[in-house]
Amino acid sequence: MTLTVPPKPRTWPKTALIAAAFLAFTVLTCLPAIGGVELDFASIAKNWRNGATKMAQLLQPDFAFLPRTIAPMLETLQMAFVGAVFAAVASVPLTLWAARPTNPNGIARRLVRVLINVIRAVPDLVWATILVALTGVGALPGLLTLFLFDIGVIVKLVSEAIDSDEHPYLEAGRAAGGTQFQLNRALALPQSLPLFWNQWLYALELNVRISAVLGIVGAGGIGRLLNERFGFYAYDDVSIIILEILVVVVLIEVCSNLLRRRLT
Repeated sequence: MTLTVPPKPRTWPKTALIAAAFLAFTVLTCLPAIGGVELDFASIAKNWRNGATKMAQLLQPDFAFLPRTIAPMLETLQMAFVGAVFAAVASVPLTLWAARPTNPNGIARRLVRVLINVIRAVPDLVWATILVALTGVGALPGLLTLFLFDIGVIVKLVSEAIDSDEHPYLEAGRAAGGTQFQLNRALALPQSLPLFWNQWLYALELNVRISAVLGIVGAGGIGRLLNERFGFYAYDDVSIIILEILVVVVLIEVCSNLLRRRLT
């Protein structure tokens, strides 16, 4: 008895059709005549020397400007750390209320999820602009913006991870007569702590990067100084600020990876 291997199905026509449709859709979105995005390739080709000049200036950082960046960078780190700590405290109950296994009450769970979705739907720059108008220029609107951003990220990711996992220990706890609060405190929270730690450390890393952008609207930190030097076309100073942000972000990432290994 001889066994024959069935022929390999031909999938390339379907793949080619999908690729062609995707390419056609991309071309159509670039046609201004039908409301697409106008891409001025002629201007790009004409003005590329201007961009090359700016890049050459960025490659010549002025290290004499470095001492002036220390205080704004410390303010950025303070904003990032305090925002992450406050978000860590607030994210624990919100996450447990947003997940189905830890909150059987459908109405309360949906209300928390709607709140988190509203927070996540508003971009961080919009939050910063609103908070600057409410509280004034400085570190406070930046801190509040980072807090809201971290809450949206942590609660969304950790609650979905809790939803997607099986929790037989909660069923056993309910069978033993435990209340939902007791089950969450004694069982669900200890089981979910590694997820929380990962997201808290990830939020701390993001805060330093985001705070550099929030300074554009006056939310304090190194971003405010970066926006100021951009306004004066001091690209050598901008370059040293970018390098400093890069070094700080890399150091925070290295430290957070070491902490993850110790905590997991």
